[in-house]
Amino acid sequence: MAIGYHRDDDGIVTLTLDRHDRPVNTLDAAFGTALASALDRLDSEREHVTGVIVASAKPTFAVGADLDQVYAVTPADAAGFAGQLDRTKAAFRRLERLGRPVVAVIGGTALGGGLELALACHHRLCADDPAIRLGLPEVTFGLLPGGGGVVRTVRLLGPAAALPLLMEGERLPPRRALDAGLVDRLVPARELIGEARAWIAAHPEAAQPWDTPAPSEATQPGGTPAHQAPAAPPRFFETATARLYARTHGTLPAQERILACVAEAVRVDVDTALRTETRHLVALATGQVAKNMIGCHWHDRNEVTRRARSTGGVRRLGVIGAGMMGAGIAAVAAAAGIEVVLTDVSAEATERGHDEAVRRLRRQVAQGRMSAAACGAAVDHLAGPGTAIAGCDLVVEAVFEDRALKRRVLAGAEDGTAVLASNTSTLPITGLAEGLRAPGDLVGLHFISPVERVPLLEVVRGERTGDAALALAFAFARQIGKTPILVNDGPGFYTSRVFVSYTAEGAAMLAEGVPAALVENAARGAGMAVGPLAVSDEVALATMLRVRRQNEADAAADGRELGHATAYGVFTWMVEQMNRPGRAGGGGFYDYPDRARKRLWPGLAERFGGDRPIPERDVRERLLFAQALESVRALEDGILTSTADANVGSVLGLAFAPWSGGTLQFVNQYGPRAFTERADRLADAYGEHLRPPSLLRGRTEPF
Repeated sequence: MAIGYHRDDDGIVTLTLDRHDRPVNTLDAAFGTALASALDRLDSEREHVTGVIVASAKPTFAVGADLDQVYAVTPADAAGFAGQLDRTKAAFRRLERLGRPVVAVIGGTALGGGLELALACHHRLCADDPAIRLGLPEVTFGLLPGGGGVVRTVRLLGPAAALPLLMEGERLPPRRALDAGLVDRLVPARELIGEARAWIAAHPEAAQPWDTPAPSEATQPGGTPAHQAPAAPPRFFETATARLYARTHGTLPAQERILACVAEAVRVDVDTALRTETRHLVALATGQVAKNMIGCHWHDRNEVTRRARSTGGVRRLGVIGAGMMGAGIAAVAAAAGIEVVLTDVSAEATERGHDEAVRRLRRQVAQGRMSAAACGAAVDHLAGPGTAIAGCDLVVEAVFEDRALKRRVLAGAEDGTAVLASNTSTLPITGLAEGLRAPGDLVGLHFISPVERVPLLEVVRGERTGDAALALAFAFARQIGKTPILVNDGPGFYTSRVFVSYTAEGAAMLAEGVPAALVENAARGAGMAVGPLAVSDEVALATMLRVRRQNEADAAADGRELGHATAYGVFTWMVEQMNRPGRAGGGGFYDYPDRARKRLWPGLAERFGGDRPIPERDVRERLLFAQALESVRALEDGILTSTADANVGSVLGLAFAPWSGGTLQFVNQYGPRAFTERADRLADAYGEHLRPPSLLRGRTEPF
């Protein structure tokens, strides 16, 4: 990596990051060598240097380490990897202790190591461009910032403010980064260098707060060894530890080590804290969970998103069906700058959907996820109720899961529309295309609720779906910031099949007499965000039952048999006999009292007992294996087109145990042979639905 060096007549040196062999500046070993060389020159010219500006020649400022290299690190490489980290940190320390003011000029995205480099500067100026993102996303790869990011954010902001940035890994737009304290000022891009020069002139003795002779609580929120006053409430770390375990149940070691690193960083000097940070990162990088998460969020995600790199896109979108799903799709598209026409069967329904879309956009402002100006622009992209749905590049139907209704809606929208899409979650696209004059123009776009929060879009290719329709679907996914997976047609596609396997396994165990609390707690202990009974309530048992009956009719017509009879017997009893259709209907597996936390409905124990002795490990593995086995079956059936689609779809769309890297990676890291043997034992004990399919028999290689 080249780092340009230029000293002007005022003694200001500009270090320009410019990786010649890559489209972005990556902070790897080559960067460390280049920075050390630049620092040697700065030291040799110190008497003539008045300040330093760190800038980039590329549209981005810089990103983090080469994840391919981190993925390849093994325990045998630990010492070498630690040495590389320490050399980079030593260079950053030389920069911030240069004895001259150092300003980072951030004209583009700065993530991971790129932001860590900026944090090692005394002042950070960022272009006021909403497209820029700043953050420390290492935790999403099962890692922690290893270039001083933990240590410096804690000392700049204090533990309470730093932890969310480190634990969540969110990529912030500039204004939110400013509010968080990651940058010092936003200026127009054309004024960045001038502002940097002015700051250098005004601060000739600049130094980091932790390097001042007598740091205090006021200048160093994280405290110092001599002045222990972390900016956090009493018992902060004890409470944070309890909350973390309640959320992750020990399945995400990166978050545990981040918390430990923060707790240690406020109790020791900077250089000791930096060494501690290295130790924690090396332990994570050589562990299996990081390999799983890098595989999913880097290798697999890159593979599936390559399909979205097409030209063009959607300028005008029609959404038919103004319920919660339709309103969510409209809001997401409008936020992306697409003109949206939302319509329904009546003016009243259309207006309610329009109001719901606006409410969702404004809620994002309240949550700090969107600026007021961006929200106003998005609302302006929502056509008023009553606007004709004509001249659209893409029309998405989001009506009830009823085949006849969907066919009527799609046929009525065919005139004047380039591409049609169905948001069906289970009905095959090939069947919905029957009766259309141009069946090749229909594609499946399965959004998962809540649309604005779930990053996945399942693109379904029917038997006659054309390339143009697929290309527009992927372009649309890119426009609205979704990660698309491609699946072939079939009942339930991929994500719905896996979702059903999860909820059905939970209900089946309930029917067997396994305590409901054990089912739910074991699910969370396995890494699932929500237990199978709770998520069934959220989706609505009545909806699941209605979809099941449509599937039963289709299966009967095709001569197929559907599984999960025991589970759907439970759902039928809940809805039809107990009138408990789910959360929206007032109650389901859980009660939802006003102004109190939800609790499991006592009627479950009365009906199903709940005293069957079963090992907790079996409960956990039944829930995970059921989903992994269904993924293998989807691959065997030709529904899935790649392992990457399975892993990305399960993690991003279904929140399948993030530590695992996805359903098929769960099989891989278990070992295909060991997984098959364990599945056979589970099937012997609990039912044939857990029996491995033939694709697994005798398999020794990973998927």
